[in-house]
Amino acid sequence: MKIVTDSGADLFFPAATLERINVETVPLKVSLDDKVYREDIDINTGEFYYLLKNSKGLPTTSPPSVFDFVNTYRNISMTDPNILSVHISANLSETYKFAVQGAQLVPEANIIHFNAKTLSAVVGWMIEAASRAIDAGWSNKMIINLMRRISAESNTVYTLNELRYLINGGRISHMRGLVANVLGIKPVIGIDKKDGSFIQHGQERTFKGALNGLIKYMKSHHKFGSRLRVQVLHSYNHEAAAAFKYQIDKYYDVVWLPIGEMSLVLGAHTGPSMVGVAFADQKIFDALP
Repeated sequence: MKIVTDSGADLFFPAATLERINVETVPLKVSLDDKVYREDIDINTGEFYYLLKNSKGLPTTSPPSVFDFVNTYRNISMTDPNILSVHISANLSETYKFAVQGAQLVPEANIIHFNAKTLSAVVGWMIEAASRAIDAGWSNKMIINLMRRISAESNTVYTLNELRYLINGGRISHMRGLVANVLGIKPVIGIDKKDGSFIQHGQERTFKGALNGLIKYMKSHHKFGSRLRVQVLHSYNHEAAAAFKYQIDKYYDVVWLPIGEMSLVLGAHTGPSMVGVAFADQKIFDALP
């Protein structure tokens, strides 16, 4: 069985782990200054934020097309008709919907679709776990249940220092965003586990305070000293991400995965200042084959 995902799923693992994951990624797209770029094909993260810094406009994003998925599924089915297609939350992107529609045009393939109801690193965790389970010969039902458990027991929460990108992307209302900008409010934002939509967990008056708010959110889920899998994410804020990682080490027994730059298409909605964290009880992953 081959795994298909989209570039909104961030796979930040050591090189040896990445080599073992049998996955094909369909790129999301970002538009800036009247040009459309496919993520990691036409443009990488550093190039995108360089263009963004020097642009007078603001970016927009779009999912892969139905026929992007048709072509991907057809190419894979020539050698393996069994496909597991795992995608970022259907409430945050039309990617999942288009993947399902694409599969209807490829009847020769046996495609299982999974709505991760989250994004970025936790989707990557699901894919890596599913790949290991496939290699171990687990049944489709067991693999789906494994990904559901990771989805249910993992959390992603983030903050950012400026709101104009969220306003531009429609993630918060224009008026609410303007008021928050004037007041200097920095939101603490997570993913609702029930429907996979964004949810605000709190707000602070400074970016440093908002980063502390992320740790406060972690503390509300796991007691001091808990053994956790943790991965710090950022759009293009390396210094703040490194400092934030250091703070987390003070509170937990951490099994770290590499700090990662979030998908640039996701970062187009937050701007370069975003810092976040994905975390879960490590025992979920200790039990993997």
